Amino acid sequence: MAADDILTGSAFEALMTPLGPFEKSPHLAVGVSGGADSVALAVLAQDWVRARRGRVTALTVDHGLRPESAGEAAAVGRQMASFGIEHRVLTWRGAKPLSRVQDHARRARYALLCDWCRETGVLHLLLAHQRGDQAETVLMRLASGSGPDGLAAMAAVVETPAVRLLRPLLANAPEQLRATLRERGVSWIEDPSNLDPAYQRNRVRAALPGLAETGVTECGLAEFADRMGRAREALEESAAVLIGRAVHLHPAGFARVDRHALASAPAEVSLRALGRVLAAVGGRGYGPASAKLERLHARLAKDCADVRNTLAGCRVICDSRSILVCREQRGLPEPTAVTAGERLLWDGRFRIDLGSGSGRAMLAALGDARGGVGTLGSAVPAPALPALPALSDDDGVFAVPNLGYRRPGTVPLELAAIAFQPRTAVSGARYFLASQRSRIIS
Repeated sequence: MAADDILTGSAFEALMTPLGPFEKSPHLAVGVSGGADSVALAVLAQDWVRARRGRVTALTVDHGLRPESAGEAAAVGRQMASFGIEHRVLTWRGAKPLSRVQDHARRARYALLCDWCRETGVLHLLLAHQRGDQAETVLMRLASGSGPDGLAAMAAVVETPAVRLLRPLLANAPEQLRATLRERGVSWIEDPSNLDPAYQRNRVRAALPGLAETGVTECGLAEFADRMGRAREALEESAAVLIGRAVHLHPAGFARVDRHALASAPAEVSLRALGRVLAAVGGRGYGPASAKLERLHARLAKDCADVRNTLAGCRVICDSRSILVCREQRGLPEPTAVTAGERLLWDGRFRIDLGSGSGRAMLAALGDARGGVGTLGSAVPAPALPALPALSDDDGVFAVPNLGYRRPGTVPLELAAIAFQPRTAVSGARYFLASQRSRIIS
């Protein structure tokens, strides 16, 4: 297929089919900025879903970074309405960062999109990343020294606790999407910030034509990402086997890792398993930087007995047989007032459902000043105790759910449920290659 060929409905259906399964009469959300890629995706998704008696909701995030952004979001809504597509504007509120603006904006955008899908019950969020975006991501990851995970770039399917992220256009050239819109007589918005050389992605995009003259092409970079994706798949499978054999994850949010099993595994597999444990126990959405992880791994391999380290929000402590990984106290959430019926993810690790009650309480880390509460936690090692969530009132701590502690007498709130549900699973969903659904389109 040539780059300037239009993307037909049947071709788009072939791209969507391997990304399923989809429910009967599916409700799809599509992230739509108003640019050519996202508008093309929304139009194609609308055709696809109509044939299945479903519906599409277009979601536009107004970052509030430019004075025109609100008007542009409204214009996207009018355009979507002309296609019969429902539209919602999600606004990034609060103070805006002064540095790493694009990175913060991206994180805020994903959070807003995923939160909307979770609250609305939408299972599939379509994103319009295409082959050019993939090539740019590979170059940016090369520049930052990424390993196989980073160089595999973006996955066609990402399973999250809130929604499935789907990228059906990942192997399609941007020119093909613009040609598809021209064929239909559909316009789009060009975001001026996409030309601002202050942003790394824009500089990389501007450099691609020159690189193509040396043989480093957009298509070649996408194919390279695909090969790295195959390597990532193999490593993930091996790491999952190692994790199942060597890691015991406790409901109180700490892990014990078998020293011998970790040391005897191939280094790249062992590194990956260790990084996943740190990401889960630390409550972050990502693992530690490769260089820092490798330094810790090297220390563990040499003489584990004297290792006392912190990394990625975790304490790492060794004894003769195992490695204890628990949440460190630094960076824990500030005390938060909570009321009956609330549901929240605390510290990126614990899903807490508050039950009945007539008063307010404070939710905070148990900390070091825990009186006699800690004596009940014999199954929880002492280093893991301070980072456990605890509920308190004016009389002190009245509940530490992970220790089974509840102060006798009347308390302001009852706990409905608590579960260790970290943002990053120790053994996550399988990486999904673009090549598993279609070939790289040249």
